[in-house]
Amino acid sequence: QVQLVESGGGLVQAGGSLRLSCAASGRTFSSYAMGWFRQVPGKERDFVAAISRSGGNTDYGDSVKGRFTISRDNAKNTVYLQMNSLKPEDTAVYYCAATTRYSRYYDKTNYDYWGQGTQVTVSS
Repeated sequence: QVQLVESGGGLVQAGGSLRLSCAASGRTFSSYAMGWFRQVPGKERDFVAAISRSGGNTDYGDSVKGRFTISRDNAKNTVYLQMNSLKPEDTAVYYCAATTRYSRYYDKTNYDYWGQGTQVTVSS
């Protein structure tokens, strides 16, 4: 069992930056690949970024490539999402998630555990 708690969301102007954190409980954090997804009301939950268990592999959704960076600190049981050059269309609730299967990192049904989400709002 893994419990995930996101933090770091908030209101920011377009062009600004935010760093999201996701703290995981338990001593097996390094056994899980981690992902970030986002969701706007009435729409599907979309893939944002993923990182492998060791941190050696990362992948990004097309809309955030070059602007967002995912990282992890296994000693602190935490995964991060650094978001730069934010746009109004990045406004969403951001969720972190954990999976033992990195091969389908983009697929939300592949993830076993989810956090409660943190709101990110980008004003124009």
